[in-house]
Amino acid sequence: MTKVLVIYASMTGSTEMMAEAMCDHIRELGHEADLKSFDFEPLDSVQDMLAYDGILIGSYTWDDDLPFEVEDFYDELDNVNLSGKLIGVFGSCDSFYPVYGAALETIANKVSERGAALYGDKLKIELEPDNKDIETCKQFAEGLLQKIS
Repeated sequence: MTKVLVIYASMTGSTEMMAEAMCDHIRELGHEADLKSFDFEPLDSVQDMLAYDGILIGSYTWDDDLPFEVEDFYDELDNVNLSGKLIGVFGSCDSFYPVYGAALETIANKVSERGAALYGDKLKIELEPDNKDIETCKQFAEGLLQKIS
């Protein structure tokens, strides 16, 4: 059984909706998934990520930068070797900003720098996900599982 961590930061609830849809779908497919929020249920340590077969990291972008909830996690990534880990990055984005989903780009670059393999393209959803977007989230999670197998 594959074990996946889904960790996210959400201001308006949009990225949370995406994370929950992915986590629920992973469980429906018979795998283990832990849902964590940077705000409410953070990891004890970034080292905890090493216990998972796959990792999905979700974030919104705040003013073309990382949200404050993600900053400590981002800094702590410098202390972990993610070689051999498959990581997908996702989040709600706003085309109002000059860089669409800048936080996702920043996170993806950092985990790659730390040795992780990035799964596919970053999943960027404009503002609040609709039903079609939720299905895309499920497919994203399922694709990560297939890549791990």
